[in-house]
Amino acid sequence: MAWSTREIAQLAGTTLRAVRHYHDIGLLAEPHRRTNGYKQYGVAHLVRILRIRRLTELGFSLSQIAAMPDTDDQPVAALRTLDTELAATIERLQRARLELAVILRQPTPAELPPGFAAAGAVTGMPPADRSFVVVLTRVLGADTMRAWADMLSKPVTDPVAERFDTLPADADEQTRAAVARDLAPYVRTLYAEHPGATITNTGTRYSARYVQQAISTALAELYSPAQLDVLRRTNRLLSEPHD
Repeated sequence: MAWSTREIAQLAGTTLRAVRHYHDIGLLAEPHRRTNGYKQYGVAHLVRILRIRRLTELGFSLSQIAAMPDTDDQPVAALRTLDTELAATIERLQRARLELAVILRQPTPAELPPGFAAAGAVTGMPPADRSFVVVLTRVLGADTMRAWADMLSKPVTDPVAERFDTLPADADEQTRAAVARDLAPYVRTLYAEHPGATITNTGTRYSARYVQQAISTALAELYSPAQLDVLRRTNRLLSEPHD
């Protein structure tokens, strides 16, 4: 006695659609038909469908199964390959869980390295500053970024930082000069306290020119012309001798 398509699907614990799909892609041989045209499935079809289901549950794709010999022997080589892939996947997921644990203990925006800096220090930044720090994490060496993380862990208390952040794009010459004049000693103090935060290509695979271009591109995109002018003025002031 043979089984219908519906019956073979029910026996195999799958669906009519799946059985028909196996036929369409050549995974399952077409059965004989009765005189009335209905398909007649046998034990060999049931075994084949169960094998396909088991292999897909293990992680094989249908195209991989199609490339395997249709025999009763276990596809040992393919199983070993899959085992290696699964081991790599498990290792990757374990690393992801460790990173998630760090993020959950000390939440950090997803675009920044886990535990890079205190959550409040980063999330409380103006959007431009936060995006600029993201760029820094991609082009600076590990030691330099540790210095930046340490610097960012301390709250900003100097009001000149807010004056810079809120500087109108059309700020006049006098205003820009005043902000730069007040910003220079603040920045000088920061670098004195965190000398390792000086932007260089040390510890990276990039050239000094590449790092400088990346920083310049980020600055030009994130800050207004008035703010960029203040930064240029501040750099000039920092290069001058001071008491």
